[in-house]
Amino acid sequence: MQSKIDQYTAEISAFSPANADELETFRIKYLGTKGLLKDLFDEFKTVSPEEKRTLGKTLNEFKKFAEEKYQLLKEQSETSTDTQSDKQDLTLPGEGFALGSRHPLMLVRKEIIEIFKKLGFNVAEGPEIEDDWHNFSALNFPEEHPARDMQDTFFIKKGGEKGDIALRTHTSSVQVRMMEQGQPPFRAIMPGRVYRNEAISARAHCFFHQVEGLYVDENVSFADLKQTLFTFVQELYGEGTKVRFRPSYFPFTEPSAEMDISCTICKGAGCQMCKYSGWVEILGCGMVDPNVLENCGIDSSKYTGYAFGMGIERITNLKYEIRDLRLFSENDIRFLKQFKTEIV
Repeated sequence: MQSKIDQYTAEISAFSPANADELETFRIKYLGTKGLLKDLFDEFKTVSPEEKRTLGKTLNEFKKFAEEKYQLLKEQSETSTDTQSDKQDLTLPGEGFALGSRHPLMLVRKEIIEIFKKLGFNVAEGPEIEDDWHNFSALNFPEEHPARDMQDTFFIKKGGEKGDIALRTHTSSVQVRMMEQGQPPFRAIMPGRVYRNEAISARAHCFFHQVEGLYVDENVSFADLKQTLFTFVQELYGEGTKVRFRPSYFPFTEPSAEMDISCTICKGAGCQMCKYSGWVEILGCGMVDPNVLENCGIDSSKYTGYAFGMGIERITNLKYEIRDLRLFSENDIRFLKQFKTEIV
């Protein structure tokens, strides 16, 4: 045992760490809970009573020596680090950092809002968790109505005092809340996230973003709707973008239509995005069904209105020629950094 103490003493005396990692290795080797000093004290318990008096004093002196050596080396290491930091040249230019950018969906969302603000529309918002009345029934979706099959809904709670509770399938529920709480005229858009239980693919997702619009007043006509949407398309995609309306069906509008624009990717020549037709549907629209107005406490014999709704992902696909909408939610920095812009 005495020979081990002499050997360890010599090793500690000669030790000089090159960095903090080596100093920590030294501490663990000699002073750690499983270190050599611990082993010596365990061995000390087995020596004869005659040797304990001499070896005990030697062992305690060795422990003190090892601890003082470690403490001295630690202080020297800290002093050396402080000295190096004092020598840093503060006149050198600082390290740059990359600026972030807005998400492409938010860029397009903001642009859409700004265009409709110029046309006199306000912005309205509402909850993403809705009851059956605001999400379906008030919008002319009575129970067992086949139109409910058009919505693949994420239900949170079935039944109850307010009926089914679900994640909203469209921002039309915000229109209902706005009409319930006031009287015409209304002129507002409703941007927000919506949810539908759909298989995720390049063209569909279980959540996406919408902007819906509503204008209710006296003597509102379908011609007003067409001119508003035509102006919107020219502002967003540029003058010369062609527009067409096709008859369609929605429970909450009558008459209803879907609006197409000439494909911005192939310029009408035909591609995968437009299914080689030269046209791409971007929104649905129509005149507000009188039943919807009456459900919200508005006199349908006095007031008329139009409504429209579009998916921001579809608009963004066409604007930036993005062919897979899954990219919007994958947070791939290689994709997002392509949309560098001033953050305001």
